[in-house]
Amino acid sequence: MSVIQEFKCPSCGGAIEFDSSIQKMKCPYCDSEFDMQALADYDNVLSAGQTDEMVWETSAGAEWQDGETDGLKTYVCKSCGGEIVGDDTTAATSCPYCDNPVVLSGQFTGNLKPDYVIPFKLDKKAAKEALKNHYKGKRLLPKVFKEANHIDEIKGVYVPFWLFDADVNANITYKATRTRTWSDSKYDYTETSYFSVYRGGTVGFERVPVDGSSKMADDLMESIEPFDFSGAVDFQTAYLSGYLADKYDVGAEESIERANSRIKKSTEDTFASTVQGYTRVWPEMTNVQLNNGIAKYALYPVWLLNTTWEGKKYTFAMNGQTGKFVGNLPLDKRKLTCWFAGLMGAVSAAAFAFFYLLWLM
Repeated sequence: MSVIQEFKCPSCGGAIEFDSSIQKMKCPYCDSEFDMQALADYDNVLSAGQTDEMVWETSAGAEWQDGETDGLKTYVCKSCGGEIVGDDTTAATSCPYCDNPVVLSGQFTGNLKPDYVIPFKLDKKAAKEALKNHYKGKRLLPKVFKEANHIDEIKGVYVPFWLFDADVNANITYKATRTRTWSDSKYDYTETSYFSVYRGGTVGFERVPVDGSSKMADDLMESIEPFDFSGAVDFQTAYLSGYLADKYDVGAEESIERANSRIKKSTEDTFASTVQGYTRVWPEMTNVQLNNGIAKYALYPVWLLNTTWEGKKYTFAMNGQTGKFVGNLPLDKRKLTCWFAGLMGAVSAAAFAFFYLLWLM
């Protein structure tokens, strides 16, 4: 029984064959040529690749002790299902995620006590001012939205986060290209050379955050990072006074996939920054091994505002420690149409002037 082995071109992925005229392997699709030893070394590197090993110790948090939850009440949103924790002085309130009324459920119950909390450093007044500043310079923002928005409904919420620490041993193979261009009297030429670049080493990660609330979009929370962990303290229920706190509904085990994705991407980017002198660099094969992986549980301060405009919900968030503010804004369709028409008019005028100059010449 005969076996036919097919080799893939490292440049374009096409099948390559031996060309007897040049005594090399050649790709019929991109015309790349490879000597046998280089191709064998490349194949050995790919064959030696191992699968990622990303195992975590996720025993974050501690059990609540007797008396620690005294004075804490649970509020449940009948609309989105959010379960919010407040102190026993909290009056009727609305859900910080969907803005619907929430009802008092009863005495607080929970599995784990947070390890850390970063207390609020900025108050509601600062959050209101940040929202107004967010409006500035937005020429396509509807005027009515700006004037009628309910900024008094901004709420301070402690959002649950899982913090992942790990040491990472990584071996990464990158594809890289180097491009050279030149011209003669007849043609313009472009030559692209392809390279395989290897990097290996160790990098440490501390407190990679993943929010533990399914009601809070991961990209929104990542947009208000970073939080300064030097301001964190050991958790005490007293820090919740006057604020709401979201109970985590996404556990540490369920957050591992997000943590792994962030760590792997950061490792690839960090190692890629050491690959210099190429036009383009991208990872081809990544092997990540985690050591000493552990997760902790913390509450981070966030100011939230939810508002609805023409049937669409808009969520704004501000880092309650640093003041970083993010959130999408609606567009005034009439203003957008006028702006686009003006832009096209300017482009048309520029094109007319260009061709008029050509005609004069």
